[in-house]
Amino acid sequence: MIKTLPGRALLLAFVAMTLAACGGKPTEPARQDAPRASSDHPVVGQRWNLLLMGTDERLSMPETPHFVVSPDGRVSGSDGCNQINGRVNLDEGNRIQFSELGTTRRGCPQLEDARRVTGMMENAYRFLIDHDRLVFFGRDQRVLGGWRKAN
Repeated sequence: MIKTLPGRALLLAFVAMTLAACGGKPTEPARQDAPRASSDHPVVGQRWNLLLMGTDERLSMPETPHFVVSPDGRVSGSDGCNQINGRVNLDEGNRIQFSELGTTRRGCPQLEDARRVTGMMENAYRFLIDHDRLVFFGRDQRVLGGWRKAN
């Protein structure tokens, strides 16, 4: 004896079997490549050179660590040893978030300091601009480091 399913249950069973037969993975949400920083934002379009790590430590590097943010939210620069590229999100609440940071893999004697510069950027949560200075703060409100506008 064959039992039949009521109409709705049969339809649901058919849809479930069809989806299972497709075997596809759920689609990922579309990546938003929209601008993440306004072109008139005070951080954007300006080269920022590293001034201090923390509140008072100056680094001696082969190249001055620096970065530039473009209006499309991309960031490029140097950690003092390697080139840096990635994305940055700035908002009106002085929030800053670097993401997708990648570096070249050149070796240099100050490689550990270069990693600290990149780490400071990755851990930046808020910023403050005071005249020609840009200060990064961590989530715990601790000063991570400071940058100065290049002339």
